[in-house]
Amino acid sequence: MRADRLVSLVLLLRRHGRLSAAALARELEVSTRTVLRDIEALSAAGVPVYAERGRHGGFALLPGFRTELTGLNHDEALALLVAGSRRGAQAFGLGSALASAMLKVVDALPESYRDTAAGAAERLLVDPETDLLSRRLVAEEVPDAIAAEVLRAVFAGHRLRIHYAAVDQAPKWRTVDPIGLVTVRDRGYLLATRSGADRTYRLSRILAAEELAEPARRPERVDLDRAWRERSTRFRTGGDQVTVLVRVDPARREELVSTALAVRAEDTDSDGWLRLEADFQDARHAEWALWQLTTDAEALAPQWLREALHDRAAAIATRYGPSS
Repeated sequence: MRADRLVSLVLLLRRHGRLSAAALARELEVSTRTVLRDIEALSAAGVPVYAERGRHGGFALLPGFRTELTGLNHDEALALLVAGSRRGAQAFGLGSALASAMLKVVDALPESYRDTAAGAAERLLVDPETDLLSRRLVAEEVPDAIAAEVLRAVFAGHRLRIHYAAVDQAPKWRTVDPIGLVTVRDRGYLLATRSGADRTYRLSRILAAEELAEPARRPERVDLDRAWRERSTRFRTGGDQVTVLVRVDPARREELVSTALAVRAEDTDSDGWLRLEADFQDARHAEWALWQLTTDAEALAPQWLREALHDRAAAIATRYGPSS
């Protein structure tokens, strides 16, 4: 781990020219004391790093110094292969590996390309942390130790013991056969089997993980895309799914359709509004989706949904009425 960090430190100085100990500590996710120790180790190893004093000082390399330590390690190569974005890498606990790999990729570029590539990269932003309405897009946090243990079991083909907190259940230990990992909208999932049955576990709900020495009972090859589609289909068609008949303003149609599991039928009323028969995951999902559309939609059936929306609207009206 320290050897990789020392290489990253050198590459950061090559990339930026001069950086303070505090800036290096932020980039490497260590303390400033660790950075100072690393600088001493580099100097002792013959790397020409020196300190510049003053308000805008910091550490730098002698001009013209170049290192050939640009080879990617396993985790860095994996991060580049599976993480098309920074958020994808974070979901699998590969964020630091991706940052280190990108430093090495930039350093390996011919000098004539390096500045051009860096300038082009400044013109691109993928998956910012907030949207246009300044709503923060919060990715689920998965501790590095847990993510690393799950990754090892998946790649080694070993069984995995996890302490899992399912929704509305007390956490308990389960032994599973891991198949693969999927990330969807900043959420990571472990696809596995348990006692031969398909199971899907959200990584953020795994409280602890332990790779076992026993080989996993799984096929040698897997089509993760197909497996995910099949599980998604079962999820949508199982449980407490409800079907709703709703009228909606055409201008809000896409918003409604995007929240529904499926649209079974669609027609146009005489006033131009659309009449849709749509499936939702459960009663709460249906009530939430219709409430978002305010007066631009009307639930026609089932009756319990109309009553639920009426009661919610009445409660809001009472709260903000003149006498409140």
